[in-house]
Amino acid sequence: MSKEKWFGLFRLFRFELPFTAGVCVVLGELLALGKFPPFLEAILGFLSVFFISAAALILNDLFDLETDKTNAPERPLPSGLVTEREVVLLFGMISILGFGASLMIGFQVFLVALLVWIVGFLYNWRFKKTGLPGNLMVSFSVGMTFIFGGLAVGHPFERAVWSFAMLVFLINLGEEIAGDAMDIEGDEQAGSSSLAVLLGSENALKISAGIFLLVAVVSILPFVLGWIEWLYVFPLLVMDVLILYSTTKLLDSEIADRRKYIRLIYLSGLAAILVFIAMNLVRS
Repeated sequence: MSKEKWFGLFRLFRFELPFTAGVCVVLGELLALGKFPPFLEAILGFLSVFFISAAALILNDLFDLETDKTNAPERPLPSGLVTEREVVLLFGMISILGFGASLMIGFQVFLVALLVWIVGFLYNWRFKKTGLPGNLMVSFSVGMTFIFGGLAVGHPFERAVWSFAMLVFLINLGEEIAGDAMDIEGDEQAGSSSLAVLLGSENALKISAGIFLLVAVVSILPFVLGWIEWLYVFPLLVMDVLILYSTTKLLDSEIADRRKYIRLIYLSGLAAILVFIAMNLVRS
């Protein structure tokens, strides 16, 4: 197999997305325990959701082949770098790895991993073109990373875990709606019922902006309610500032390339989570 093909298969992972999902699991474990989780539980939790998330993204490329010919022709599958058969095989292998890692933690954790996998499969198979219902399915899976982390260490009902689950649910929902606004041309051709197609891209971006404003409120609630020490508020405040800044840019129709601000929102959330974990590691 050529280096180009190996690189094409690796690109199907969209590494930063499953990496972020895995990091969210570790933070969920940390929030549930109030301290950094045991090394084995942290690694298995990370790997399980990393692979389950990667499997959904790999499958997404398969079902999105026709749409990507317009929206992202440089992707490995529409560009011909990898074949459909290779994508199916990779999807199966990565799914098995995710299930295996979750089973090593426990059967209940495996059931949650299976639920998230099923939601990802149904989204790619039937619900991607439904617009808001599909957006909610993806955001549900993202939010479940924290619940998964709490369950992995035996404390799935901690309030801090659920507050962060809601936080990332909202961030992802706003990103999904804003992303659909950027992809409206290809989605119209594919027959999608996204909010951007139904209401227009600018109206969809206004809805997305409203969700991002709600994120700023939700991010502070755990500290106000005393669920998390104020010591850890700084990275979330920085995240809020970057999200609100990016939101103003998303609403500016004079900006030609607004997609980069969606990515800035994503990266600010990832950075806040990593700093939060690092602060706990230093303190422990």
